[in-house]
Amino acid sequence: MTALSPTSALDPTATTATSGPQTPPAVATGPSTAPDVSVTQDVEATARRAKTASRRLATATRATKDAALHALADALVAATAEIVTANAQDLERGRENGTSAGLLDRLALTPERIVAIADALRELAALPDPVGEVVRGSTLPNGLRLRQVRVPMGVVGMIYEARPNVTVDAAGLALKSGNAVILRGGSAAARSNEIIVDVLGRALAAQGLPADLVQSIDRHGRPGAVALMHARGLVDVLVPRGGADLIQTVVRESTVPVIETGVGNCHVYVDASADQTSALEILLNSKTQRVGVCNAAETLLVHADAAPQFLPAALAALDEAGVVLHGDPRTAELAPDGIEILAATDDDWAREYLAPEIAVRVVPDLDAAIEHIRTWTSGHTEAIVTRDLASSERFVAELDSAAIMVNASTRFTDGAQFGLGAEIGISTQKLHARGPMGLAELTTTKWVVHGDGHVRP
Repeated sequence: MTALSPTSALDPTATTATSGPQTPPAVATGPSTAPDVSVTQDVEATARRAKTASRRLATATRATKDAALHALADALVAATAEIVTANAQDLERGRENGTSAGLLDRLALTPERIVAIADALRELAALPDPVGEVVRGSTLPNGLRLRQVRVPMGVVGMIYEARPNVTVDAAGLALKSGNAVILRGGSAAARSNEIIVDVLGRALAAQGLPADLVQSIDRHGRPGAVALMHARGLVDVLVPRGGADLIQTVVRESTVPVIETGVGNCHVYVDASADQTSALEILLNSKTQRVGVCNAAETLLVHADAAPQFLPAALAALDEAGVVLHGDPRTAELAPDGIEILAATDDDWAREYLAPEIAVRVVPDLDAAIEHIRTWTSGHTEAIVTRDLASSERFVAELDSAAIMVNASTRFTDGAQFGLGAEIGISTQKLHARGPMGLAELTTTKWVVHGDGHVRP
């Protein structure tokens, strides 16, 4: 594992692609981590403006919010040339700085991707408004009428890596769920995010809504991120999204409540009974459809009975797709001539590659597969390919990740694919939210009690 310095841990540009059960590096405390007074004051002022804006949005109708989402989508498409030009500057700087291919892919914006991002906002507009939804209600024996209703969080902070699409997703989700959002997107996407936030702010103002609903503190760099983490009382919840060191630094250092999103050390297990044609299609989609995302497969496990027939074809297909192969000795034995298998180490079993690389192991049975995943998983997504109902039921029951796929690609763990619209992240924790976080996960609840002069005896 490549340890990051305290500074790089909060610079999402420098986040590592390593995950697993290893202990993240310690973060220094004291004067070196404290933002200067002017940065703190500016971030707090930003948060106060966001709080004021969120109060206005909390009373907005669904029609108002949906119209604004469509306006944001139209504004982004209209500004495509400007956004792509800014993004090209970020990409060029990233190449010069040696940014990995996976992060460059996440960073890249094309006209087609901008259209897709805009379409995601329109899809959000079509979803039900969670605000005001009655979660449960009852009338007590004494006549008190109780309702638990969804309400906005208020101000949501985001600290994330080189993904300008997250800037739009966060803004759209926050708007629909009645929240303001403060963004810290990192230096890798600085120009892209600057233009996007400006476009979104102008579109909001044109709709009669506060531009302060979407604000960025990128200009303050890491000290701004630290100030955001310490803005308890002004920021209601903080969502980190990126590599393991970034996320764990925010979880440890923040005084603002944090929803922990997780890195994706995702597994595909091919059981003895698997349909091997289907298994190969699921594997290739899980690994190669897009490598630089958290729901891409990073480890392939194959039952020993299926391995002699399945692995040679699977390894050849992965190799042809340009995937670097790390494997155990049995995998190396079964590899076709001319295909290189690098010796897999514990670091490989723990790694979120975010790149065209995969670790491969032959396991004797389902028990061994489950034990391997329990040991190395980041708790994101696991997939089993099997025709055995008992195996699938055990896999589902005995593994404790946020999403379990049965005969389906890991790439489906996604807010849009789940019908939730855009997501603000994939939560791998167990409190409040787990899995893809959509609109409902950006709300909390409050109790509304109606009485008729009731007093407690």
